[in-house]
Formats: sequence, C-alpha cells, structure tokens
Amino acid sequence: MSDKSLPAGSTPQPPLILAVDDEASNLQLLRQILQDQYRLLFAKDAMRALELARQERPHLILLDVMMPGTTGHEACRQLKADPATAHIPVIFVTALSDTEDEVLGFEAGAVDYITKPVSPPVVRARVRTHLSLVRMDELKDSRLQIVQRLGLAAEYKDNETGMHVIRMSHYARLLGVAAGMNEAQADDLLHAAPMHDVGKIGIPDRILQKPAKLDADEWAIMQSHATIGADIIGEHPHGMLRLARNIALSHHEKWDGSGYPNGLAGEAIPLEGRIVAIADVFDALTSVRPYKAAWPVEEAVEFLRQQRGQHFDPALVDLFLTQLPAIRAIKDKWAES
Repeated sequence: MSDKSLPAGSTPQPPLILAVDDEASNLQLLRQILQDQYRLLFAKDAMRALELARQERPHLILLDVMMPGTTGHEACRQLKADPATAHIPVIFVTALSDTEDEVLGFEAGAVDYITKPVSPPVVRARVRTHLSLVRMDELKDSRLQIVQRLGLAAEYKDNETGMHVIRMSHYARLLGVAAGMNEAQADDLLHAAPMHDVGKIGIPDRILQKPAKLDADEWAIMQSHATIGADIIGEHPHGMLRLARNIALSHHEKWDGSGYPNGLAGEAIPLEGRIVAIADVFDALTSVRPYKAAWPVEEAVEFLRQQRGQHFDPALVDLFLTQLPAIRAIKDKWAES
C-alpha cells in the first residue's frame, strides 16, 4: 500500500516515510497526521516492510512492535543488519510502554519510541526531529567527501596516487590516539589530514613536477603551498575545517624552528601539524616516487629516530614507533596497486 501523489518530476520531493502496522485503522491515522508534509508508504506486516525498505529506501520508518509473525523488534534488527537499510532511522509506534519494552526497542536499533494512542503533534514533532538529524548527517557526509576529493586533486597534480593521502591520514589518526586524542578528535584528524597539501594546486607544474633539484626561487614558490592551502581552506572557528587549515599551514614546520612558512618551533607548532609531519614523511619515504625507490620501513624508522628533536617532535616519534605493527597493517591494506 502506498501514497505517491506528488506530480512526476517535482523537486525537491518531500521525505519518504514507511509506516508499518497490522491494524489498518492505525495506518489510516498516521496517513491523516503525515500526508500533508510527507510521501508515505504503508505495510501491514514485517516481511512486506523489509521488502519495501530495501526497494524504496525511505528516509524514516514508523514501526509497530506487536505484529503477527515477525515482530517489530526482529524487523528492526534485520534492517540494521542489512547495509542497504542500516542507515534508516526507525521509530517504534506501539502500545507497549514499559521501560523494559523501550530498552528492547533501543537495543534493536530504534532511535525513538512513540506510545499509542498517538498524539498527532508528538508524531509530527518526532518525525521532523529525526528527519532533521538525517539531513545533518547527509550534509556532513557530503562536506567530508568534498574535502577528501579536494585533497586527492592536489595529490594527483603532484603525480601521486590517492593511496598516499589514505595511508598518511590513517597513520595520523593512529598517532593522534596514541598522543591522547579522543575518538572524535582522532576522526576529525583522519578527515582533515588529506587536505595537508591542497595548496599544491596553486603551484605551477613546471616547479611541482620538475625532475631536477629546485633552485632558490623555485623553492620559495614551492614553499608557498602551505599558505596557499590555508587560504583555500579558509578561516573557520572550530571543527574539522579549522583543523585542516592548521595542518596545511603547519605540517612543514620543524621542531627546531628551521621549517616553513613561519619558522615555528617546539610546541608552538600545533599538535595536529606535528602529527601530520611524521605521518606524511614516513609515507613519502616508504613509497615509490618518480625520483626514488621506496625505502624499507626499517630505514624510514631510523630516519625518524635521527630527526627526533630536529625535524620532529621527539615524544611523538617515540609514540609513532610504538605503533609499528598497526602502521605496517595500514601500509599493507592500502598498498599501491
């Protein structure tokens, strides 16, 4: 049973909601409450609901618990176990109101619980709230993909493959956790690190791809990619893009103050810049480049040891070396094809 009364081709279409209940009167009530704002699908049993969810990919599911055959709890578990439907939020709409019943619903994967008899304002408010959260997640995912693709664009301009930014980003996350970052901070670092060299988009190819050593003027232009990258990313008060800007601007600074663009030293260099410096150099050393063969991991490790306290934060180098088994696993997982 479905309600798709919108004119063909109308944009943007309202969100699609799947309502599931074995009582036709309950489905009719939900239709009356929601039909003015949303597109609606209906199912009277769990098996039909699962079929519609996989075929139509609704934005949200309103699911009864007590139904003949497969219960709502079991249907929810099946939805969450299927990658194609796991992201769809499920709100249970049920006469069961004990705390234990609610706990079972949340354990099955539901995001909310509405008790019968339903209140139209409550139903509309809960649906609106959870659809807003879905929209926020979609926007966050889209922004992240744009950031990652822009990072890849810079790497391809520099004759690199996309594997470099993937590996070094995972190395950076690993080191961030070892340095005390919580999971959310480490994930922001993972997603921001691919932007570290985005400023290379602004460097002329004759310099970026020159097979010989750069002269002094060319090297000055090459160094400008750090500030170009910061300008591309822009000023942000907080969040992942602020982190990305800090990384672009500071990952070529050196612990002893001999780096660029600002000659920062020691802990004046942002932590994220110090972390990405190690991750970036380690991956560059252990990867094939047009001008060099890949170094063995052991030689790259020895270089990090030699440069601790000069190029790199010595404490972070020590932490990085404690993670070598996990680092090798990352290197193998995203090896060049």
